[in-house]
Amino acid sequence: MIEGWEEVKFGDVVQFPPRIKMVKGKIYPFIPMENLDSGIKYVKPIIEKELQGGGAKFEEGDTLFSRITPCLQNGKIAQAIELDGKPGFGSTEYFVFRGIKNKTDTDFIYYLSKSQWFKGNAENSMVGSSGRQRADAGFVRNLKINLPPLKTQRKIASILSAYDDLIENNLKRIKLLEEQAQQTYEEWFVRFKFPGYEDVGIDEVTGLPVGWDKVKLVDCCHLVMGQSPKSEFYNFEKRGLPFHQGVKDYGFRFPTNSSWSTQGNRIAEEDSILFSVRAPVGRLNVAIEKIIIGRGLASINHKKGWNGFLLYQLQNIFYEDNLMGGGAIYNSVTKRDVERIEIIQATKEINIKFNEISSNIDKQIKNLTKQNQLLKEARDILLPRLMGGMIDVEDLEVKDEVKRYGVDDYLEMEGELGQVAEKGFEYNNKK
Repeated sequence: MIEGWEEVKFGDVVQFPPRIKMVKGKIYPFIPMENLDSGIKYVKPIIEKELQGGGAKFEEGDTLFSRITPCLQNGKIAQAIELDGKPGFGSTEYFVFRGIKNKTDTDFIYYLSKSQWFKGNAENSMVGSSGRQRADAGFVRNLKINLPPLKTQRKIASILSAYDDLIENNLKRIKLLEEQAQQTYEEWFVRFKFPGYEDVGIDEVTGLPVGWDKVKLVDCCHLVMGQSPKSEFYNFEKRGLPFHQGVKDYGFRFPTNSSWSTQGNRIAEEDSILFSVRAPVGRLNVAIEKIIIGRGLASINHKKGWNGFLLYQLQNIFYEDNLMGGGAIYNSVTKRDVERIEIIQATKEINIKFNEISSNIDKQIKNLTKQNQLLKEARDILLPRLMGGMIDVEDLEVKDEVKRYGVDDYLEMEGELGQVAEKGFEYNNKK
């Protein structure tokens, strides 16, 4: 046992669940399971709902720990934020953790619950029928942990939070960039206030500016449908291209986690638009690298290289017009279904101008996303080392004001964070 650390029962040092008063019939922030992302610390409510009695209750900073399969195995664990001073509620399949004043740091408890050791023990406690197994609350409460002094807990949490706060700042910038591109798209192609629109009339038949038209996707794009996975895809002795079988979600346009494949001929090139052809149909993403695509995906590329223009068109179709949506949103679609999607074709001049704007924005988003990938990798290497006391944090200084840092300040912090990460890498290599 490390000096100053003590072995305690998890339930003795954590509020599990915390006591929260809420009134049935009132409206509160609501966080569904699908909002939790295994690679992102924070989760925010995007809707409010009436409390009808059921659901896990939580407050600002509490850890939401998914207890049910496969969500627990997928690492759906997050810290609730931006509740506007109200309590919130969510899935009945959450455990809710909070630190105890003068005993445990709430941020430290979040990172402890994210560790593979803790998560693995929770998985091993699962009981219930196949496909609906849940971690056992009594087992988790009685789990013995090695707890460092409160000062050390806070230091460990601040080091790991430095990475997560930078990731969160990057995500905010990505959102602003996406909104900027979307607003430009709507101004030009929905309200038809594109450069020079004052001198262009509207065609009475098509309802589009003169010289514009609607064309089918098959006439202007290259389409590749994904293939069924084979056992050869998962040969770890010889790494090949990454293999993806589904689009992650709206708003996360560049996938970063995948299985490795050594075979497959259905390829999506870097920057290809990825389109989900299985439930729910119509999710969009962009390949951050050359990948092999599975049967849940299609790869789309504009024949003239106008992928930026094409991406925002497709977003408008599926997010607003909800083509293929409604009652059919959970159905799969065929290659022919995708090919007959109609998109607007403006004049060449307007298409090129918009694609220049959107492509520049997409490059910035791509760089921020790659930076987030590196930050996640460094954080995930450090987490078990710090939680296991393998790195002495007493002499490490991470700025307390890290939450004020944005992407532009990343290089200033890189030396400090790099010092911490290097220790984690050194240990990993020695082991």
